[in-house]
Amino acid sequence: MAESTKAIYAAIAGNLAIAATKFTAAAFTGSSAMLSEGIHSLVDTGNGGLLLLGVKKSQKPADADHPLGYGKELYFWTLIVAVLIFGVGGGVSAYEGILHLLHPSELKNVGWSYAVLGSSLVFEGISLNVAWKQFQATKERVGIWESIRESKDPTTFTVLFEDAAAMLGLLAAAVGVFLSHQSGNPSFDGIASIIIGLILAVVALLLIYESKGLLVGEGMDAGELEKLRLLAKSMQGIETVDRVVTMHFGPETVLLAIAVKLRPDLSLEQAESVVEDLQRKIRQRRTEIKHIFIALAPNERGTQQSR
Repeated sequence: MAESTKAIYAAIAGNLAIAATKFTAAAFTGSSAMLSEGIHSLVDTGNGGLLLLGVKKSQKPADADHPLGYGKELYFWTLIVAVLIFGVGGGVSAYEGILHLLHPSELKNVGWSYAVLGSSLVFEGISLNVAWKQFQATKERVGIWESIRESKDPTTFTVLFEDAAAMLGLLAAAVGVFLSHQSGNPSFDGIASIIIGLILAVVALLLIYESKGLLVGEGMDAGELEKLRLLAKSMQGIETVDRVVTMHFGPETVLLAIAVKLRPDLSLEQAESVVEDLQRKIRQRRTEIKHIFIALAPNERGTQQSR
C-alpha cells in the first residue's frame, strides 16, 4: 500500500502544475479545449487527494464499531473519485464544448496553447510512466484487463486510468486547437472539448464498475480458493471440506470462512489442535487473511464446534 501511494503523489504534483498552466493558456487564447483540459487536471488533482484520504482512513485499526477494520473506506473513496470524473470532469468538459459550438469564438495567441500542451504532454508522460511501473510491479502474469479485474487495490489502476485519460485528452485538445487554427473554424475546438468529456466519461464508467464490485464485496479467485481447500483437506484429522468463502475488506485484509468435518474419533483436545494448526498454516500461506472462521460440521457423535 505504501508503494501504491507513490503514483498518487506523482499524479497530484503533475496535475496541480499542469492545471495552472492550462487555465492560464485558456485565459489568453479563449480555447474551450484548453479550459476543459484545465478542469480535467484540477479534478484529477482533487481526486488524488481523495485517494490519499481513502488510503489513510482504510488503515485505521479495528474497533468495537468496525470489528473487521476500515479497509473498505478505500473502495468508497475510489467510487467517489470515479463519480467526480464522470460528473465534474466529463460533464463540464462536454458542456463547455457544446457552448463553444453554439457560440464559437476565434482562438487568440495560439502559441500559448501549443506551449502548454507540449509541456503538459511531457509532465503527464512522466506521471503515466510512474503509474505504469507501479501497476506492472503489482499485477500478476496475466493481461492488463484481467489484472485490473482481479486487483483488490484500486489506487494502482485508478491513477493509471486517470493518467491515460489525461494523455488522450491532451492529444484531442492539440488536434482541436490545430484544426481550429489552420482552418479558421473554432468549431473544431468545441468538438475537441466534447471528445475530452466523452473520454473522461468512459474512464469514469470503467472505474465505477470496478469500484462497485470491490465495495459490494469480492472474494479471492477460484484458483486461490481451491488451494485453501486442498490445504485444509491435507490436514490430518480433517475428513471433508464442505465450503470455503472469502471476502476482501481491503487490499491486504481478507475474511475467510471455512466449514470442515473432523474425524469422529478425535478428542476435544485433538480437535482444537487441528483447528489451531489449520489457522496457523492458512496465515502462513496467505498473510492477507486476517480473519478466519472455522465451522465444524457435526460428526457421527453429534458434536459441533465453531471457532
